[in-house]
Amino acid sequence: MGEARLPGSLDVLLRQARTILREAGIAGAAFDARLIVEHFAGTSQAELIASPDRAVTDDEAKAVLAAVRERAEGKPVHRILGYREFYGLKLMLSPETLEPRPDTETLVDMVLPHLRQTVGRKGTCTILDMGTGTGAIALALLSAVPEARAVGTDISGHALATARANADMNGYSERFVTRRSDWFGEIEESFDLIVSNPPYIATAEMDDLPGEVRKHDPITALHGGADGLDAYRKIAAKAGRHLNAAGAVAVEVGSSQAIDVKEVFASSGFRTASVAADLAGHDRAILFVAC
Repeated sequence: MGEARLPGSLDVLLRQARTILREAGIAGAAFDARLIVEHFAGTSQAELIASPDRAVTDDEAKAVLAAVRERAEGKPVHRILGYREFYGLKLMLSPETLEPRPDTETLVDMVLPHLRQTVGRKGTCTILDMGTGTGAIALALLSAVPEARAVGTDISGHALATARANADMNGYSERFVTRRSDWFGEIEESFDLIVSNPPYIATAEMDDLPGEVRKHDPITALHGGADGLDAYRKIAAKAGRHLNAAGAVAVEVGSSQAIDVKEVFASSGFRTASVAADLAGHDRAILFVAC
């Protein structure tokens, strides 16, 4: 695109961005275009409404249009921006981290009563977030329960670095530590809550994932083995050794996995204490306690 054709104002730039994404068949084109313009033109939704004729520099327009082309080619908008909002927190992303999604907020909401009951009883509570990725679950829980402290584990050092950066950025670094561990491999202590959004996509379903997920989320955070239940078996088998008295385990599950996951935990001596559905009505999170 030549220099003479660069949009010179916010409204023209936003309209061009929307048009490109709509022509590329991007669902939510208007929303994604706004996010991109706000981020790369250094503006806000309020300014887009109040001052649509605000001038944009050539550098701002080039950055916006380059990002729009990436989105038109299928790269997720939050991967382009480099961050995503989750439970009111801004979380930086990296290639080694799963992009946090609204379904996981169901898990956070479900475990809060357990944590608050624990705080009421003990004055504090401890959390182990396994496969922490961006730190999303642990940091969301710390934001809601000031008395809580959390350990986030992951097999990826790059993911742990991202989680630490997110803890620092959101002001929770004093209550959040990271540890490189393959599930319970490097865990010795016990916790009031063990929580995880583990990989749960079955092998046969991997190729059916949307391209935006399959090509941009780390495979290790998605693939759950032949039947999608490998991680649940590993968690259930050893969780009991790492729970304090009256402790609980909570996991996110795939939209059709609740029954199978309940059976996995039941075979390791746990009973289902709570189940929470996502906005689509699928059982999405399960809380287990020892029988």
